[in-house]
Amino acid sequence: MEALVIAIAFGAGLVFKQFGYPPLLGYLLAGFVANAVGVGSGESLAPLADAGILLLLFTIGLKLNPRDLAPRYVWGSAILHMVIAIPLTTAVIYLVGMLYEPLSFDHPAAPWTLAFALSFSSTVLAIKLFEERGETASFYASIAIGILVVQDVLAVVYLVATSDQLPTPWALLLLGLPLLLPVLRKLLPVIGHGELLLLSGVVFAFSASEIFYAVGLKGGLGALIMGMLIERANHSKAKELYEQLSGLKNLLLIGFFLQIGYYGIPSIELVYVAVVLGIIITLRPLIYFVLLTSFGLRARTGWLTGLSLFNYSEFGLIVTAIAQEAGILGDQWLTTIALAMAFSFVVATPINRKAHTWYIRNAERFRKHEKDERLPEEYIGSLGNANIAIMGMGRVGRGAFDSLREAGHTDIIGVEENYVLAQERTANGWPCVHGDASDRDFWERTGLHNCELVMVSLSNHRENLRVAKLAQELGFKHTLAISARFPDEAAQLEELGCVPYYLYQDVGRDFASHTLEKLVVNLSR
Repeated sequence: MEALVIAIAFGAGLVFKQFGYPPLLGYLLAGFVANAVGVGSGESLAPLADAGILLLLFTIGLKLNPRDLAPRYVWGSAILHMVIAIPLTTAVIYLVGMLYEPLSFDHPAAPWTLAFALSFSSTVLAIKLFEERGETASFYASIAIGILVVQDVLAVVYLVATSDQLPTPWALLLLGLPLLLPVLRKLLPVIGHGELLLLSGVVFAFSASEIFYAVGLKGGLGALIMGMLIERANHSKAKELYEQLSGLKNLLLIGFFLQIGYYGIPSIELVYVAVVLGIIITLRPLIYFVLLTSFGLRARTGWLTGLSLFNYSEFGLIVTAIAQEAGILGDQWLTTIALAMAFSFVVATPINRKAHTWYIRNAERFRKHEKDERLPEEYIGSLGNANIAIMGMGRVGRGAFDSLREAGHTDIIGVEENYVLAQERTANGWPCVHGDASDRDFWERTGLHNCELVMVSLSNHRENLRVAKLAQELGFKHTLAISARFPDEAAQLEELGCVPYYLYQDVGRDFASHTLEKLVVNLSR
C-alpha cells in the first residue's frame, strides 16, 4: 500500500472524527479519492483486507458465548427483524434494479442476498456509542450486542453456505477440536500478557484458517471456531485477547474499506439509490422497539436498543463482496451498499447522541407501548429503608460499601446496571438492586432522590456527568459524591455541586491510611 494512500486515509479519517463521526467513513471516501487520482490499487490492498476480515471473525468468536444469546428477546428480536426487514428491502431493491439498468440483476438470488446484507447493524458503531456513553455494561447494551452477535453468526453461516467447493473427508477430524480445550486452558495462562498474547491471537486465527482451508472449508469459519474455543477455555483471557486484537483488527480492516473505492467511482444515480436505502433504515428502530417491548422489555430499553442498531453494517459489505466474487452481484452494488452504509452512519450518529434526551421528553408516550407484565430483568426494585445508595458496584463501589458498613452504617444499598451482576453481588453480601444510574424512571420510581447520600462510581466520565445533571433536574438536595479519574473531571463535577473523589490522588491517601492502620495493629501485637 503506497504511502500516499495511507496519508489520504489518515487525513480523511481525522476530518470525520473531528465532526464526531466514525473514521471509517473517511477511509471509504479515501478509497474513492485514491482511485480517482490514480494512486494505489485494489489488488495491493487485498492481503490487508483479507487479514482484517479474518481477525474480525476471530474476535467475534472470542466474544461469542451461547449463554448471552439464550434470552428469547435477543435471538427472537434478531431473527424477527430479519423476517420483517428482508422482504421489505428486497421489494425496494427489485424496483431499483428495474428502473436503473446498471443495477439490474442476472442472478435470481441477488436481491435477497443484498437485503440479507442490509439487515445487519454495525458492531463497530454500536460499541463506539456504548463506550462514549460509558454504558457498555448496561442492560440495553448487552441486548444490542447479543443481537449483533446473532447477526454475525448468521453472516458466517452464509459465508460457509456460499463456499464453491465441498469439504474433504478429512474435515470430519475437525469434530475433535473440543479436545484442544485442556491444552488451551494450560497454555493461555503461560502466554501471559503484552505482545506475546497479541501474537498468540494472530497465530491462533491464521493457523485455524489454514487448517480449515486445507480441508475444503472457509478459512474464516476456522478463525471463528478457534475464537469460540478460546472463549470457552478461559473467558477472562479471551476478553483480554479481544481487547489486544481490536486495534490491530481495525487497522487491517482499513484496507477493506479503502479497497471498496477501487471498484469504481459512484455515479449520481448510485448516490440516489444509496439515499433511498438510507431512508428505509429509519424503520429499523421502530421495528426493534415494537419487537422488544412485545417481549416484555421496558420502553426505555427498546428505544435505546433500537437506536443503537440504527445503521447498516460493515459486515454487510463483506457479505456483498463475497456475493460479488461468486458472480451473484455486479461491482456497482458494492459501491452502492458502501454509500448506503456511510449515509446510515451520518444519520444515526447525531440521533444516538440525543437518545436519552428524546426519551426523557417523550417518556409518557413511550411507556404507553409497554406490556403490563414485564420480564424480571426489567422490574424496578425497591431501595427499602436505605438512605445511602452506591451506584456502580465494581471494585471502588464495593470498597466504599465495606468502608461505610465498617463505620456503622447499615442502611446502604448498591445499584448495579448489570442484572446478573446485581444478583451475584447480593448473594455475596452486598445488597443490590438492578438499575441504571442515568435512568430517570429509576430515580423517580425508587425515590432515589430522597437518599441522604448517593455515591456514584461509574467507569465513564460522561455518564457520571449525566447522572449529576439528572440529579439536578430532579431537585436532589443532598450529598452526591462522584468518582473522577482526572483533575479536570473533578473540577467539572465540583461545578455541578458534587463532591468529587479524585481516584488516583485520593486512592493514594487511602493506601497510606490503610498501611498505617495495619502497622499500628501489628505493633500493638
